[in-house]
Amino acid sequence: MSAAQERVGLIGIGSMGWPMAARLVQAGYAVTVFDAVPGQAQKFAQEVGGQAATTCAALAAQSDIVFTMLPTSAIVEQVLNGPDGVLAGLRPGGVVVDMSSGVPAHTQRLATAIANAGGQMVDAPVSGGVPRARTGELAIMFGGPAETLERVRPALSAMGTSITAVGEVGSAHAMKALNNLVSAGGFLIGVEAMLIGQQFGLDPNVIVDVLNASTGMNNSTQKKFKQFVLSRQFNSGFGLDLMVKDLGIALGIATDTGTPTPFASLCRELWASAGKTLGAGQDHTAVARLSEMLAGVELAAKKD
Repeated sequence: MSAAQERVGLIGIGSMGWPMAARLVQAGYAVTVFDAVPGQAQKFAQEVGGQAATTCAALAAQSDIVFTMLPTSAIVEQVLNGPDGVLAGLRPGGVVVDMSSGVPAHTQRLATAIANAGGQMVDAPVSGGVPRARTGELAIMFGGPAETLERVRPALSAMGTSITAVGEVGSAHAMKALNNLVSAGGFLIGVEAMLIGQQFGLDPNVIVDVLNASTGMNNSTQKKFKQFVLSRQFNSGFGLDLMVKDLGIALGIATDTGTPTPFASLCRELWASAGKTLGAGQDHTAVARLSEMLAGVELAAKKD
């Protein structure tokens, strides 16, 4: 079956899933969508295109490739199982591509269940956030057989510009968690640097400019500090709770492999503390407010 003939489904039409499904529609795929929020899939079909499924089983029955973009591995398991789940409608030879940020061992268990049902599961989590989901420029990590990657590559290429094979099933979820660990650490140290500099008398805007022209540059200095922290918007589209979850996955892998992680453990504890202190529903960039609370000051760019 050629890529042009492949029918795709996407489960999870949220802040990331919506633009990702939209990219598939724009690429010419026959797309079926499902979301647990009543009316969300129908809204997507009306505003963007494709079809809305009433159950995950119905979506799977209409799809050669099923993408999932969900908050946790536990939720992925929920949509797979039961009379209305993906497995109830999975076509022979169908592929489930989990693009969520999942727990590697959990993903491997689900892959075994899907294989027993006559299908295949691979993991392909993403990095880049909502802005790059909208433009189809996500970085995609892939865990699974090379031949399966080639089968799903055309569809993945509609959503991302970088597709990197990292190993067997579950390895991409491990890589995603480690990526977010590095990102989380860079964010916190950058916020502390801005607080130190502001207390010394430097303009946080200038601090960010210098970092971006120097060796201190990272994703947060480039795409988060001015946009979401100094602006006080705190609305990047990625939740604080999800970052804490991903850091827990990374530390779980460290425990399983017997790897000492004193700095990573402290990083995770700071993010978890922010989640408890700031409350539910916070954007991950709002973690800067915890550092501000500890310092007793608020970051503020100097006005001209």
